[in-house]
Amino acid sequence: MENNEVVMGAEHIATASRRPPLRWLGAGTAGVVLIFLLAPFGGLALATDWHDFHFVPGDIQAIWVSLFYSALALLLVVLAGTPLAWWLAHGVHRGKWVLDALLLLPLLTPPLAMGILLSTFYGPYSPVGGLLSQAGIYLTNSAPAFVLAQIYGAMPYYVLAARAALEGVPEELEQISRTLGRNRWQTFWRVTVPLARLGLAAGVALAWVRAMGEFGIVLIVAYFPQGIPVKLWVNLQDVGLTAVYPLLWVFFWVAIPLPLWLGLRTRRGLL
Repeated sequence: MENNEVVMGAEHIATASRRPPLRWLGAGTAGVVLIFLLAPFGGLALATDWHDFHFVPGDIQAIWVSLFYSALALLLVVLAGTPLAWWLAHGVHRGKWVLDALLLLPLLTPPLAMGILLSTFYGPYSPVGGLLSQAGIYLTNSAPAFVLAQIYGAMPYYVLAARAALEGVPEELEQISRTLGRNRWQTFWRVTVPLARLGLAAGVALAWVRAMGEFGIVLIVAYFPQGIPVKLWVNLQDVGLTAVYPLLWVFFWVAIPLPLWLGLRTRRGLL
């Protein structure tokens, strides 16, 4: 009996030695995928002419336009999207799948098509756009149109992330808070938000990047004022590839720090 066990153990060891270690296979695959994803960024660093690194006319204004209006759009997305996400996460109603499908509709629509839809609905020759223009509000080629386009580009991403975070909060804890005398508003701020903070932070970061980088919708609805994405396209068409690199670097410098900061703080438990 002991001899059989020894033989079986030896065969198992021999078989295992012939198999490639799973962890090395996983690490190798992960390394290849990371190299594949990061290679274009390395190419950007090599292609940039650092000795002639300068902006073309209009770049600085485009940077300020993107920063200011993206921050405003993000604020509006969070203020309007959080109640919607909470209602979708906690509301018990029939036809909830219909609401889910409607929420995904703007997300699944191609950006250029979404821009055409917005221009058709809010344009100066539409009933809604005509009424707004009479009040002095123009939602094409204006600052409000720029913010509107960014909201449509970023809102679905934030709502989906926030809803998933809010659905992950145990309802029992919220009910306990209510039994302890906290009203619904106090429970939301003192129980729900702290427990859902990681997902909410991820939603904010994703919405920020989407607002900063929105091109298709902005191109149709608000070509002016020009933000970074549209100015990149203009520089490429009018000047050439060399005029794109400085503004592209600035985009990464202003768009990426917020997601990285939120990600590091959440991983360290500081949020």
